Amino acid sequence: MTGRDPGQAHRSATPLELFVDLCFVVAVAQASKSLHEALAHGHHASGVLRFALVFFTVWWAWMNFTWFASAYDPDDTPYRLTVLVQITGSLVLAAGVGRAFDHGDLLVITLGYVVLRTALAALWLRAGLADPARRRTTARFAAGVTVCQFGWVGLLFLPEQARLPGIAVMILAEVVVPVWAQSAGMTPWHPRHIAERYELFTLIVLGESVAAATVAVRGAFDRHQGTSALYALAGGGLLMAFGMWWLYFARPAHTLLATTHRAHGRRFTWAYGHYLVFASAAAEGAGLAAYADHLTRPGGASPVGAAMAVTVPAAVFVTTVWAVHLRPHQRRTAECVPFAAAVAGILLAAWSPAPALVAGVSLSGLVAVVTVRHRT
Repeated sequence: MTGRDPGQAHRSATPLELFVDLCFVVAVAQASKSLHEALAHGHHASGVLRFALVFFTVWWAWMNFTWFASAYDPDDTPYRLTVLVQITGSLVLAAGVGRAFDHGDLLVITLGYVVLRTALAALWLRAGLADPARRRTTARFAAGVTVCQFGWVGLLFLPEQARLPGIAVMILAEVVVPVWAQSAGMTPWHPRHIAERYELFTLIVLGESVAAATVAVRGAFDRHQGTSALYALAGGGLLMAFGMWWLYFARPAHTLLATTHRAHGRRFTWAYGHYLVFASAAAEGAGLAAYADHLTRPGGASPVGAAMAVTVPAAVFVTTVWAVHLRPHQRRTAECVPFAAAVAGILLAAWSPAPALVAGVSLSGLVAVVTVRHRT
């Protein structure tokens, strides 16, 4: 299980990695559905907080597997079996999302997370045995992952009022582990492969967002036979999905990663910043679905509050994609102006009669500017 060649030609995602992604989308769908229900019932603050915490576990487990597989992937029988154990853990985690959202019950989601991460620790130990040159790095990863699992299990025994601070501590510990481990030496990850893996997960969360919004809007049409507000929501949601996809894929990520291969800080900023990219894309579908409920079942949140469930995730997505994915390619400060204007337009759309449509038009204008500038 020696390290892969970081310069290997035609390195792409394997069928096993694609299978992992398909299983993780179950957890993403559960988190998005739970956020939709929380927003529909007017539980904005608690719903967003719980979504952020639950989505972190999904994203973090996926990301750790992705970076490991980019560096070490022999595709032999023991490796495949261990990854299938991780998939099992992801499905258990997905099964616990609803209980974590509705009742704050962390037992099932913690169990799935422990299964996932224990299998990952075993892979790091195996990599260390086969790769003496990077044994310090792999040992740190295995130790860090294992210690964090004890911490997550320990949270189950804390009183309820102490759990939120405990979760914050554990999240900090988790994100520090890769920084600490790779300070002893970099794993042989592949820039083009990592870029493709992140692109595929972006497609997953965008697809889940479109699916969630489509189901909700279809249900609203079935109940009310269509109104101008619903048509505006459907059209605006489609424009937003198209615009979010276009912006993310405006520039190739692998060229950026290749230039930061030895720059730890910039690489971690790009990798960790994608949490907001993925979470906001998944939240967009929940926001569109909640706004469809607001149009057909008034009486919950205020019109502006319901609209912000649509506009805020889109603004976070555009801001984060620019900050971690597009800004490093830009050479002039003035290039950030269209992004700032678009974000302002998206946020202000919450006060318009058709927030999704206005936000979608603002996003489409940004796409047009970015496309023209890239061609000049």
